Amino acid sequence: MGKSIADLCSVTTVGLDLAKHVFQVHGVDASGRVVVTKAMRRNKLLEFFASLPACLVGLEASGSAHHWARELIKLGHEARMMLPAYVKPYVRRQKNDSADAAATYEAVVRPSMRFVAVRSLKNQATLVRHKTTEMLVSQRTQLLNGLRGQ
Repeated sequence: MGKSIADLCSVTTVGLDLAKHVFQVHGVDASGRVVVTKAMRRNKLLEFFASLPACLVGLEASGSAHHWARELIKLGHEARMMLPAYVKPYVRRQKNDSADAAATYEAVVRPSMRFVAVRSLKNQATLVRHKTTEMLVSQRTQLLNGLRGQ
């Protein structure tokens, strides 16, 4: 795909597949033409999005997706997250990162798509605290029930 500066400036919508180290970007212009499909390392992602004009970015919702959505919003982009189950029907070929990024793009442009709200850092920290407490209570109950069974 073309990777010139003019092509990158024409990107209006991006499907982003998140991973541990290498992310996949699928950028499309206003006419629906695929402008950029590339794998990108974690440390280059924000630099890439900083070079793009403000655009719509679709992501599958996950714990790290909230972080990346907040960072993209800081750069002026509109980040929308979707549940993975809503993105899955749009995968056209065998499952890989490139196909997932293309499916994320297809899903984010659907008018009937439902989106997940981006959580704030404070909200995510509160949820971690609640889930940790819940897990500790569950483990305590298991231990007590195990002792009682002896």
